[in-house]
Amino acid sequence: MRILGINAVFHDPAAALVVDGRVVAAAEEERFSRRKHGKRPVPFATWELPEQAARWCLAEAGLEPADLDAVGYSYDPDLVDHGLDGVDPGWEVLRTTYARRAPNFLKTALPGLDPAKVRFVRHHVAHAASSGLAAPFGDAAVLVADGRGEATSYLAGEYRDGKLVELAAQRLPHSLGLRYEDLTEHLGFARSSDEYKVMALASYGKPRFRDELCEAIAASPDGGFRAAPVDLTRFAPRREPGADFRPEHADLAASVQQRLEEVLLDLLRWLHTQTGQSRLTMAGGIALNCVANTRLLAEGPFDEIWVQPAAGDAGTALGAALHLAAELGEPAAPPGADLGRGFTDAEIQQALDTARLRYDRPDDLAATVAQALADDELVAWFEGRAEFGPRALGHRSLLAHPGHRRNLERLNDVKGREQFRPVAPMVLADRARELFERGPVPSPHMLFVHDVRPEWRDRIPAVTHVDGTARIQTVDPADESLVARMLEEFAARTGIPVVVNTSLNTAGRPMVDSPRDALECFGSSPIDLLAIGPFVVRRPA
Repeated sequence: MRILGINAVFHDPAAALVVDGRVVAAAEEERFSRRKHGKRPVPFATWELPEQAARWCLAEAGLEPADLDAVGYSYDPDLVDHGLDGVDPGWEVLRTTYARRAPNFLKTALPGLDPAKVRFVRHHVAHAASSGLAAPFGDAAVLVADGRGEATSYLAGEYRDGKLVELAAQRLPHSLGLRYEDLTEHLGFARSSDEYKVMALASYGKPRFRDELCEAIAASPDGGFRAAPVDLTRFAPRREPGADFRPEHADLAASVQQRLEEVLLDLLRWLHTQTGQSRLTMAGGIALNCVANTRLLAEGPFDEIWVQPAAGDAGTALGAALHLAAELGEPAAPPGADLGRGFTDAEIQQALDTARLRYDRPDDLAATVAQALADDELVAWFEGRAEFGPRALGHRSLLAHPGHRRNLERLNDVKGREQFRPVAPMVLADRARELFERGPVPSPHMLFVHDVRPEWRDRIPAVTHVDGTARIQTVDPADESLVARMLEEFAARTGIPVVVNTSLNTAGRPMVDSPRDALECFGSSPIDLLAIGPFVVRRPA
């Protein structure tokens, strides 16, 4: 079976392809168009499809659109209630109309595709499949929470023998995701885009508004919750983009973050009681809140929590394809996160030659990069297939020495980010417990935070957040041999088995994807060395 998955309705359009029980490819449209998030998260952009991502997925498998057996579109327009509070007033009919016509839009975008092969997959079912059917284990509970789907904002259930059993849902306007988006916008950030900034800002505040929020945001006995809109001006004035932060802004972020965690804990306890499962899988935008994830694992009833690396809406493309594959009797094996574009050494060399750059091919790339990092140089790292999802996991990364506090400010300046935002440590898996406590190990996808052990906080200050935590990525040599060797070489030179790892991009730009993207980023940023495939490019003296 050849099954294409498509996400296009809200934001982060993406495509994924499953062929004969294997996930062949998955990519976000932004990596091709170079437009952050692919499009604006507004109803009149629903017609915009991940055309380039879909064409690349098919080309990766050597297929034409006519070869497809099914296409899963991660939204079912027949389930929308246009009169429901929480949908977009005045615009929802347009979004629904565009979604309903998606089969014909796809036929135009992918000539040869039979529109009759397009199937609508409920948004939260696609999210659930992206975690429950992609996790590295079998039966498990599943929880999906985000802004909204067709008429709901949440799904709780379990997978048994590859089939989803739904146990609870929550209708709009009650939405944990929409309330977090409200806060994001209130704090002067971009809605449906910058929620991770709110999570970082929360570490600087005190949750002094938490008790007042309890009345508006709370779990209910039936496995759902209430989370109606809140007048946030009661707690802090609306911040205009670019304006200074006031202490009450951080306090409000901390209060909403804490209340979110508490409600999620209540939902998990209910779900555990209903299912008796020891494992939980999660997806939806809320599942990218790594601070919440850590508390859910530490205080919740599940022994193990697995979060889809592409937990946001892009992941519903993968989920829609996985759902149809299972439904059609050919379930796919769990994929990794490196599902995007990769380039041969010859293709990379051609890009370097075209750019007329001087480059070297060192005998030991890992040692060369480790020495540059030990010398406190900034290194752009481009290796293997691109990551599917928002985290740089050692394929499209910007690396630095973690032992110099100034490197946090240095990296945020390079990337054009707010200075309150942390950067993450990449650490050898077998040494992670020496440096970090609380939080799961291994943790290969940067989806949990860990406490930095007190004796290491002054040794790796660049990756230690203001609250003493770090969002780690563990590296196993069996999975990432070159990255692991670079870490070993760096540890041999510095005594530190950690390097700073943040995404290779600048503010407002998608993560680097192609060699051309990498060269453009290197050329426009004060990066000292570009490691691209087996080659290195140094900035001229």
